[in-house]
Amino acid sequence: MNDQTITFAAICQTAHFVQQVSRTGKIDEDELAILLRSITQTSPENTLAVYGNDLVNLKQGLELLINHLGDSSDVSNSANTKTKNVKDPELTRYIISLINLERKLIKQPKKLSQLGERIDESKRQLEHYNLTSETLISSFASIYSDIISPLGARIQVTGDPEILKQNKNQHKIRALLLAGIRAAVLWRQVGGKRRNILFNRKKIVKNAQQLLNTI
Repeated sequence: MNDQTITFAAICQTAHFVQQVSRTGKIDEDELAILLRSITQTSPENTLAVYGNDLVNLKQGLELLINHLGDSSDVSNSANTKTKNVKDPELTRYIISLINLERKLIKQPKKLSQLGERIDESKRQLEHYNLTSETLISSFASIYSDIISPLGARIQVTGDPEILKQNKNQHKIRALLLAGIRAAVLWRQVGGKRRNILFNRKKIVKNAQQLLNTI
């Protein structure tokens, strides 16, 4: 349950930053790096290792998870959660879309193989470029465009039209969506299923609260 909660929180956090970039064109570089680095962690020791072995790196995702899956009493019971219990249908749409795209991906072994090869290429670029450099962000974005987007049911990102026109923001959003796919892959690998969100909602929320309390 811990691993399922951690990975679902990562999906929530990624979706949130997609929203933030699409609306403001801004994202903290350290927060961006945490999610981009997760793409390159293809043989982690454990689930949390993908996110720097520190729950604080997913604090926002845990809070979002509680806010969106919990009811008012769930949220008020969490001392560390400062978000209001207001559901955001756009965020929910991004989360569901990422999970659905990942399901399409795992049914295509050739695509999975191509994805692994392209990620390995990006990892080699890390020898020469910063993780949050335009070069690496563009590389991650192109992986998403070339391999994930053609799977169908594209994620329609909404935001400020002027911000969305800028290539650098388009690249950041696609790179973040790739990180979201990575989180969705992990979520499935640790037993995450769509029905869990419905039938184990309270357990997931309770677990997220317990994890937050350890930060």
